[in-house]
Amino acid sequence: MCALAAWSAHAQTQAQTPTQAQASTVPLALDVSGKIGKTTDAAHHVYRFNEAQLLALPAHSITTATTWTPRSTFTGPLLADILKTAGAYGSQVEVHTLDDYTYTVPVSDCDRYGVVVAYSMNGQRLKISDFGPLFLIYPRDAFPDELTGASGDSKFVWQIKALIVK
Repeated sequence: MCALAAWSAHAQTQAQTPTQAQASTVPLALDVSGKIGKTTDAAHHVYRFNEAQLLALPAHSITTATTWTPRSTFTGPLLADILKTAGAYGSQVEVHTLDDYTYTVPVSDCDRYGVVVAYSMNGQRLKISDFGPLFLIYPRDAFPDELTGASGDSKFVWQIKALIVK
């Protein structure tokens, strides 16, 4: 009887595991607004990328360490490609996250660093519990003097949901 109860509990745990994994994963989506020349919404204010559109952009990888991760390979579209698709013409990008954090980066960082908006780390899709769904990645290892310390750390923004071009 005890073995049957233990097996039943184990089976229930196994059955719940995919649901729990799905709960921490959200579909890829990104809203870009502000100084943009192209929109996808009826009010003509936002360029909304869905998962298929983000995955259709050329994928680029940066292998680097962050303050929060060991040296890893982060993959996703270039921030420059996202901005180009939306017809961005501003000089700054205000990055907004799921937990209402906001940070502004200069558009010039796109050319200088080849910044990636990563949706995967080491081949695994990012989940909310591990920096997802989108994580702004700079090549810290290639520019340690510029991207280390508090000012460098602040550029690595995770759980991104929207960009506002200014």
